[in-house]
Amino acid sequence: MPLLVAIILIGLPFLHPGYRFLSLAASTGVSVVALCGLAVLFGQAGIMSVGHAALMGVGAYTGAILARDANLGFFAALPFAALFSAGVAGLVGLPSLRVGGHHFVIITFAMCGLFTIILTNGGAFTGAATGLDVAPIGTILSVNFGRLQNLYFLVVCFVLASIALMGLIIASPYGRTLRSIRENEPLAAALGVNTSLHKIGAFMLSGAFAGVAGILQLYFLQHISPDLYGAFPSIYIALMVMLGGPRLLLGPLVGALIVSFLPEVLNLDPVDARIAYGVGLILVILVLPGGVMAGLAQLYMTLRGKVVRS
Repeated sequence: MPLLVAIILIGLPFLHPGYRFLSLAASTGVSVVALCGLAVLFGQAGIMSVGHAALMGVGAYTGAILARDANLGFFAALPFAALFSAGVAGLVGLPSLRVGGHHFVIITFAMCGLFTIILTNGGAFTGAATGLDVAPIGTILSVNFGRLQNLYFLVVCFVLASIALMGLIIASPYGRTLRSIRENEPLAAALGVNTSLHKIGAFMLSGAFAGVAGILQLYFLQHISPDLYGAFPSIYIALMVMLGGPRLLLGPLVGALIVSFLPEVLNLDPVDARIAYGVGLILVILVLPGGVMAGLAQLYMTLRGKVVRS
């Protein structure tokens, strides 16, 4: 299945889908990178955050400021964006050592509001309410990333790398440790697991994913502003991971596709789209609590069992 998904993603431009569709696909891919990090945090460690748009903003503004003040391009600024976002995530994650559940969700939600206020009142340093511009990535090794198709392929590379890294984390001893914290934190602590360290580490790892997504978004849009990283974008990111399924490898991709392409396919206006998202989330919680991908996997196993028995 992952190989088939990779082939589809790589082959999409060769089907000539049109500029609008390919642009939306690239934007969706940017979201998938951040969602892979949130899936590790929520799906494996059991810590839900609705502040990931702010962490993407840290990565995006880091890239924009370094491009403006230090003349660093995309690839040179990429590690700084990931590290700064991971550091901010670590600071935000500190309250998770004392509070959890909906209390921590409220904290991460408040972080988005605080972040947008800082950006809006940051003056020339952050571009205030108008934001910052950045030049295109340009031509590297004879590849012109100013073309949408080439930029799409760059995003796909990061999407596939993020999904692969997420898979390695899930299958690793570290992933099993995070799941033990999710299932029974007091028991994990009693068995010698440093739960505080691992929870902060999971948040920082998730923040690094978000930082990479943020700088990708910066160079895709070539302009960023505070409204991109407020409450509503964060809610959409959380919605994507819950709809797709946070515990399965392709859950983030499926969730991003549903939220990004549903209005396009059904020709919904923004208000109708939000209603559809809300109804869809309620249905998923009631009928498919593990997300759409988990429901599809369960359906496949059921059908396969019936075929074997017949």
